[in-house]
Amino acid sequence: MGSPSPAHSLPLLHTAELSRATYFNRVFALVYTGAVLALLYRHVVSLLRSPSLLSLSLLTSDLVLSFMWMTAQSFRYRLIHRRVFIEKLDEVMNGGDFPALDVFICTADPYKEPPIRVVNTALSLMAYDYPMNKVSVYVSDDGGSQLTLFALMEAANFAREWLPFCREKGIQERAPEAYFRMNHPGCQRTEKVKMMYDSMTEKIKIVVEREKIINKYVNTDRDQKIFQQWKKEFTRQDHPTVLQVLLECGKDRDVGGQVMPNLIYLARQKSKISPHHFKAGALNALLRVSSIMTNAPIILTQDCDMFSNDPLTPRRALCYLLDPYVRPSLAYVQFPQCFHGLSKNDIYASALRRIFHINPKGLDGLTGPDYFGTGCFFSRRAFFGGPSTFVELEMPQLSPHHAVDEPTIQSPQLLELAQKVASCNYENQTLWGSKVGFSYGSLVEDFYTGYRLKREGWKSIYCHPEKPAFLGDVPINLVDALSQCKRWCVGLLEVSFSKYSPLTYGIQSMGLLMGLAYSHYAFWPIWCLPLTVYAFLPQLALLSGVSIFPMVITFCPLKSNVIY
Repeated sequence: MGSPSPAHSLPLLHTAELSRATYFNRVFALVYTGAVLALLYRHVVSLLRSPSLLSLSLLTSDLVLSFMWMTAQSFRYRLIHRRVFIEKLDEVMNGGDFPALDVFICTADPYKEPPIRVVNTALSLMAYDYPMNKVSVYVSDDGGSQLTLFALMEAANFAREWLPFCREKGIQERAPEAYFRMNHPGCQRTEKVKMMYDSMTEKIKIVVEREKIINKYVNTDRDQKIFQQWKKEFTRQDHPTVLQVLLECGKDRDVGGQVMPNLIYLARQKSKISPHHFKAGALNALLRVSSIMTNAPIILTQDCDMFSNDPLTPRRALCYLLDPYVRPSLAYVQFPQCFHGLSKNDIYASALRRIFHINPKGLDGLTGPDYFGTGCFFSRRAFFGGPSTFVELEMPQLSPHHAVDEPTIQSPQLLELAQKVASCNYENQTLWGSKVGFSYGSLVEDFYTGYRLKREGWKSIYCHPEKPAFLGDVPINLVDALSQCKRWCVGLLEVSFSKYSPLTYGIQSMGLLMGLAYSHYAFWPIWCLPLTVYAFLPQLALLSGVSIFPMVITFCPLKSNVIY
């Protein structure tokens, strides 16, 4: 099946096909439900006959497991597989301009998230196979580090060589680190670009190690003036807004004379007495600043350690975002998270295949996958109310329908207004974080934001091409894995026990299946209860000589007795 396509309409850009496994999954769920009810009945009978802490623990554990299994069936109810036809996109555009694209990259700590990774992510996204005059890359530095800004300034200079090099060579891996790591056949041009990249990497490494900007690396008065903003009282928790345009489309050109995308650095204002709402607050600051400066109708949110692995990714997203049949209610197109650098056996299950690859296909057959926090193309309109309801804003320049008419993004009026909307007190007495923008109230702002959009009536689409659209890093040691898991657990429980709990409010607003699906994610931390019980109780019961499982009974009718 696919979107309707009458003979006189636009070419078909995508199709969706129901999985053959769907009906088998439904039959299996029905049969398995009977087995689960029989098990729970046995536990209840056992508890009533001989009440004990052991029986109660087993019943509680199996109730939790049954609940999680039941909610997981919503992912199997309607599996679909999608295909896009990007070769037909030009026919749809009919010679017209592609819509503008704003890219949001978030980073917060130059030591946990090395600036060279941020540079590689930014360069890979700037090198998209997309009209350069339509791309604007915004980097939010929530740590307010001059080290990150220095790295991006170096990246802006290197981009003048890297972007035309990618176009001429037809490179697919447009993150320099990924490309040079693969040992492609070299030529004089390749060696030159590699030397430039190695030189840039060495500069950034030295600056990060010394934790300060070295004067010999700052060559112009303009650059020196930029770094003078970092004064003694400047800390990551308390500092003014730093907004710097590093590349401007109408002004800067690469070595081949082609225009370059916009590259903007933002460290929003922070104060110890004002809440900053972590990543959600940083994304909302980017949303407002980009509205003032470029206001592109499409937004890509990206983690700083997830680089582009396919330059055609924006075109794949457009196959859905430009479809007039799905566009009115489509909030975002989500690509899967894929990782490189995993250990051979992935002993910590860091790939999270069920979350990022399996379950989204089932949600795609309902109203769409949840928001992963990265690799997601949004319609800007989705952040300002439901498909049929628009939330009026406190400033008309922030509206997704506002047209930016300034000749340059560095005009004093634009920069002054952008500084204002990035201040730490701007959101006071506004709807930002509740009904507008990315949602506050949970450490898992991505899950909570996607959940809110679904409650408002928006839909989403899961685009899973054969070639991974993005590749990123994962925790490869136990400490990092546990730290990430703890943050997810706390954030999900904040949603579970809020007034917008998916088990109650979610089912009412999104329907039974989507409510159960979001409940499965929201209550994911309670897996620890049955896992702990079954990790210890069977062994302890065996050592104590206590039976916790049903005894096998064999009836012998000829002898009229029972053998146990």
